[in-house]
Amino acid sequence: MAEAETKLIEGATGSWEVIIGIECHAQVASNSKLFSGAATEFGAEPNSQVSLVDAAMPGMLPVLNEYCVEQAVRTGLGLGSAINKRSVFARKNYFYPDLPQGYQISQFELPIVGEGEVILDLAEGIQRTVGIERLHLEQDAGKSIHDQDPSLSFVDLNRSGVALMEIVSKPDMRSAEEAQAFLKKLRTIVRYLGTCDGNMEQGSMRGDINVSVRRPGEPLGTRAEIKNVNSFRFVGQAVDYEVGRQIDLIEDGGEVVQETRLFDPRSGETRSMRSKEEAHDYRYFPDPDLLPLVLTDEFIEGIRATLPEMPDQKKARFVEQFGLKPYDAGVLAGDKASSDFFEKVAEGREARLVANWVTGEFFGSLNKLGVEIEDSPISADDLGELIDLISDDTISGRIAKDVFEIMLETGDAPGKIVEEKGLKQVTDTGAIEAIVDEVIAQNPDKVAEVKEKPKLAGWFVGQVMKASQGKANPAAVNKILAEKLGL
Repeated sequence: MAEAETKLIEGATGSWEVIIGIECHAQVASNSKLFSGAATEFGAEPNSQVSLVDAAMPGMLPVLNEYCVEQAVRTGLGLGSAINKRSVFARKNYFYPDLPQGYQISQFELPIVGEGEVILDLAEGIQRTVGIERLHLEQDAGKSIHDQDPSLSFVDLNRSGVALMEIVSKPDMRSAEEAQAFLKKLRTIVRYLGTCDGNMEQGSMRGDINVSVRRPGEPLGTRAEIKNVNSFRFVGQAVDYEVGRQIDLIEDGGEVVQETRLFDPRSGETRSMRSKEEAHDYRYFPDPDLLPLVLTDEFIEGIRATLPEMPDQKKARFVEQFGLKPYDAGVLAGDKASSDFFEKVAEGREARLVANWVTGEFFGSLNKLGVEIEDSPISADDLGELIDLISDDTISGRIAKDVFEIMLETGDAPGKIVEEKGLKQVTDTGAIEAIVDEVIAQNPDKVAEVKEKPKLAGWFVGQVMKASQGKANPAAVNKILAEKLGL
């Protein structure tokens, strides 16, 4: 597939190139925190999941969670990244009311995962390769709550110490579409791996979006960081607004300042939060309570051996094994639950017909109902049975859509619906011929016209199908009509 070309933005004074890098914070799928045994369950009562370590009580020492290390390595391998056998935890110093220690334990110069890359599948078969700079482990801060009292703020430390993987991209994206595609691909990868649930609504995955603009061929411009964007739609809106803001600012004679901004979904705008800190502002230094993390080849290779088939591998297999179009294969492989559902339905059936039904009617119904595939009212077995009824000419494709709608409403099996409602397809050529003769007899003027305009045969097909209540076999109808009309 072709690599994406850079699309330029036209401003009042000429063309601009957009440069985007993303720092994605993905919560490690772990039952306990990075340096304590406290629980990580979402939605617990405030301050009910806080150990003495999380609250930074005097004398409390962090103990590294080995499972979180495994999950980070697993993610790095899934990204095709280098795994650093020696990494170091550092203290990142800053003051927030919800950061009890006055510092965050993170990684700086020596992260656990190094460089890799992600392939984005964009519209019209175009791809973009985005480099991964690093992945490092760090603990989350707590949460300040400002809307429960007119004069007071509250602090919930349930998230304090929760393990995060910060996945840092290189500035390789060039549009809002690519930024959205990058986060979607990351979510797909971590869900395949089981290292993060990717639930953006609950805050277990969020992105800091770094945006700058420049004239084509010039050095990188000053970037602004849009902090904690937690939906794909908001990512697109935030990038588009920020690009427009920066271009207008520069063209009006101003300068972009390096700062952290917040996106307001209600107004669709970004606003300044604080000046952007540099690394030296955080006064990083190795955490004296934690030894360097040293991994063995056996540890890394043991994790590599458990990796599942990854999305890009699955997409390639769907194209080769099932003969699917790359786009359809990418849609199905883009979500593990979807790919598993497809493969179950496709077993022993014509895969391209199955893919059309899964990506069309089935996905459309899930979107309409607002449910995930796990909660679908139609099972893989029932959809497979429906497709069997099409394949063996029991029902037509048009009738199948009606049956599908009834399945959605009632949860009944398709065979039962077809029997109870008398929807079996008419394949008796004698019965179909009688209907064709009747339609021809009722429309002599159209018969004369069809000799001059063969495309009118489609009108006759429609009339026959209407007369048969959609039950006539379409192939038989077309064949008999062609014979009767001399086409």
